[in-house]
Amino acid sequence: MTVGIVVVSHSRPLARAAVGLAQEMLHGKAVRISIAAGLDDTTLGTDASAILEAITSADSGDGVLVLMDLGSAVLSAELALELLDDDVRARTVLCPAPLVEGLVVAAVAAAGDAALDEVAAEAAGALAGKAAHLEPATPPAPADDTAEPDELTGSFVVNNPHGLHARPAARFVAEVRRRDARVRIRNPRVDSPWVDGGSLSRIATLAVRCGDEVELRVSGGQAHETLQHLLSLAARNFDEDHTEAPPAAPATAHTPIGAGPGMGVGPAYSARSQTPDVPDAPAADPAAEWRRLGTAIADTRRTIGALRAATSRDIGEAEASIFDAHQLLLDDDALLGAARARIEQGENAAAAWSQAVAALAAEFDALPDPYLQARAEDVRAVGDQVLRAMLGTEGDAAAASGVLVAGDLTPAEAAELDPQRVVAVLLAFGSPHAHNVILLRAKGIPVIVGAGPGVLGIPDGTVVAVDATRGEFIVDPPADVREQFRHEAETLTRRRQAALQRAGEPAVTRGGRTVAVGANIAGVEDARAAAALGADHAGLIRTEFLFLGRRQAPDVDEQLAVYRKIAESLGDRRMTLRTLDVGGDKPLEFLPAAAELNPYLGVRGIRLSLAHPDVFSDQLLAMAKLAQDIPLSVMFPMVTTLDELFAARRLLDDAVRRAGPRPPTGLQVGMMVEVPAAALKSAAFSRHVDFLSIGTNDLSQYALAADRNNDAVAGLGDTFDPGLLHLIAATCRGAAGAASVSVCGEFAADARAVPLLIGLGVDALSVTPPAIPTTKEAVRAVDDRHATETAEAALAAAGPAAVRDLLG
Repeated sequence: MTVGIVVVSHSRPLARAAVGLAQEMLHGKAVRISIAAGLDDTTLGTDASAILEAITSADSGDGVLVLMDLGSAVLSAELALELLDDDVRARTVLCPAPLVEGLVVAAVAAAGDAALDEVAAEAAGALAGKAAHLEPATPPAPADDTAEPDELTGSFVVNNPHGLHARPAARFVAEVRRRDARVRIRNPRVDSPWVDGGSLSRIATLAVRCGDEVELRVSGGQAHETLQHLLSLAARNFDEDHTEAPPAAPATAHTPIGAGPGMGVGPAYSARSQTPDVPDAPAADPAAEWRRLGTAIADTRRTIGALRAATSRDIGEAEASIFDAHQLLLDDDALLGAARARIEQGENAAAAWSQAVAALAAEFDALPDPYLQARAEDVRAVGDQVLRAMLGTEGDAAAASGVLVAGDLTPAEAAELDPQRVVAVLLAFGSPHAHNVILLRAKGIPVIVGAGPGVLGIPDGTVVAVDATRGEFIVDPPADVREQFRHEAETLTRRRQAALQRAGEPAVTRGGRTVAVGANIAGVEDARAAAALGADHAGLIRTEFLFLGRRQAPDVDEQLAVYRKIAESLGDRRMTLRTLDVGGDKPLEFLPAAAELNPYLGVRGIRLSLAHPDVFSDQLLAMAKLAQDIPLSVMFPMVTTLDELFAARRLLDDAVRRAGPRPPTGLQVGMMVEVPAAALKSAAFSRHVDFLSIGTNDLSQYALAADRNNDAVAGLGDTFDPGLLHLIAATCRGAAGAASVSVCGEFAADARAVPLLIGLGVDALSVTPPAIPTTKEAVRAVDDRHATETAEAALAAAGPAAVRDLLG
C-alpha cells in the first residue's frame, strides 16, 4: 500500500493535465491519485462531496495527501475533511504546497513508499529547488511609470473609513493575483510612484485615505476584465462595512465589565512580552537557509489557514478576513525579496527574515495615517509567527499562563489560549460582546474587559485576583484575599465538574419545570461536542458556514449531505437549522450586493434570502428532504414583518411538496426575534409559527443602539439593561399559549441570567456546547417563585447595575 493523493482544482482539464505530468515521472510505479476538480468538464468550481468521494477512493490505509489550487478549493477541502469518518480524517492531510510542483514531488515520494508525513514535507518544499537555483533575488523596485502598449487606465474613489487598509487592500490584491494581468496603482494626493497592485505592502505605502482618488494602469491578456472587476469591487467598498468609523475614545471613563463569569487568581502574564532570540551567526549555505525560511513560511501559512477556517466557522467571515491580509504578506514580493537578498549576502534565515520584517513594519510606522501606522502590528505578528516556526519556539498566546493581561486580543489569539493554564483574562479595552470574548466564554475562561490602560503596567509575575462575575480585580492582594479567591475558584471548578457528570440529565427547576437546554453549533465538530456534553437538542445551527468564502452556492445535495452528517453527530436529536443569515458583517462573494450606507440596517438575513429565491429555495429543499427522516425545526432570521414570514413559509411549503411524497416527521417552523419591532409584535407572529427564538446579541445592539464591537460604547450594550429585558418579557407574553420561546444569544449562557430568563417566561435556552453542563445546573438551582419575583423587580430597575444587584 502507498499514500494516496487527491487533486482539488477549479478546473478539471487542469487537474487531469497535472496528474498526467506527475504520472510521467513515476516510470510505471502505481500511485493512487484521485481528482475532484471542476463542476463538469467546462464549469469551474469545487464540490465538497466530490472531494469526500475522492479521498475515500484514494485511501488505502496509509493516508491521503490533498493538494488544492486556490480560494474555495481550500474551504471545500476543509468541509470535506469534517464529513469524513474519524479514522479516515486522522490520516488525511491538507497540504499548502503549489499544485503542480507539489503533485509531482508528492507522487514521486509516494511511489518510493514514503510515509504520509514525508510525502507532505516533500510537497511543501516543492518550490525550494527552483528558488535555490534561480539567480539571487534583489528587493523589487517600485513599478515604473512607463506606459505599456494597449494599456487600460481607470480610477476610483476610496470610501472606506480607514482608506485602503489591510482588509480592502487584501481584497484588491487577491483580485489582481487571480487574473492574467499586470496592475499598477498610485495615489496622486501624495504624488506617489506607480507600485505593483499585487503587493500588499507596496499598496500600504501609498497611504490611501478615505476620499482619495487612486489611479490604475492595467495591461495583459485579461486587462479589460481585471479593470472592470477592480472598479466594481471599489464601488462596493471592497465589501467592507461602509459605516465603520475609526476607533473613538470612550465617552466615559473605563469601567471594568465582567464579560465571562468565573474567578481566577494567579501571576500576571503580559501578552506579546516574550521576544524570541534571533541568532546572528552567518550562514554557510544560502540555499539551505532559503529552504529553511520557505519551510517556516509554509508551516505558518498552514497555521493561519486553519485559524481562518475556524474563525470563519465559529465567529464570522468579517473577522476571519483579516487572515487574508496575513496570508498575502507571506507571499509579498517586497518582504520575501528583502529577506532573500540578505540571505544571499550571508545572513542566516532567521536574522534575514527578522530584519526584513522590521524594515517593512518601519515603513508602516512612518506613514502619516494613524490607522495605517497600526498595520505595522500585522506585519510584526506575521513576522513573529514565521520566526517562531523557524526557531521552534511557541507563541505568546500558546505559552500564556496565570492571568493574561493585554490591551485586547484578536480572535486568533483568544482561540489559542489554553483554559488549563490561563485562569483569567484582563483586558484594558474591548467589548463584552466582541467575538474574541465570545470565544473566551466558550472556553470557560473568566474575562474582564474595559479595565483601563493602567492594567498594562502590571509587572509580570504580580499576583492578580479576578472576579469576572462581578467585574472586579485586585492587584497584589493580601494573603487572606488570595486564599479566599483560590477557595472560591476551586469551588466553582468542583461545581463545573459536578455539572459535567450530570450533563446528560434533564434540567428541571425546583418547582418541577423542565427547561430544554440546546446547543448553538456551526459544523460537525460542534455537533459532536454538543452530543457529548448533554445537549437536549440543537437550538441553533448556523448554516452560513456552508456558503461563506465560496464563488457559488452549495447545491441541494451538498447541503443535504452536511446536514445529515450533523444529524448523525447529534444522535438524531431535534435540530434547528437557521436559514442563511448573511449581510452586514458577512457578505457572500457569489451574491454581490450594492454598497449600503448601513449594512446592519439593510439587506441581511431573511431580506437577502427573499431577494435571491433560487438560492433560498435550494436551501429549503435540502431542509425539507432532511425533515423526512429526522425531527427538524426550520428557523428564519431577521424577520421584521408578517409579509416576510408569509413569503418564507410559502417557499418552505413549496420545498416540502418538491421533496417527494414522504411527509416530514415533526417539522416545526420558527423565527428569530432580533428586531425590537418583532418582539413587540410577538402575539401576531406566534399565531403562524411553532416557536420564537430570541437572539440577544443582535437584539441588544438594535435596542440599545450600541455596536458590540465598538469599545467606545461597550458599556451601553449591556444585556442586563431593563429595556432589553422588557423586550424579552414582551416576546414571552405575546407568545404565551401559542408558541414556545427560547433564547439562543450569548445571554443564555450567563448563569446569572438563567433565573431571570426563566422568570420572564422563557421555555428553552441554547448555548455554546461547553456551556451546556453549567447552564443545566443553573436551571436546576432556580426557585420558580423567586425567579418570577426577581424578573418583575428587574423590569422596574433603573439600569443594568441594579439588575445585577438583584441577582446577587
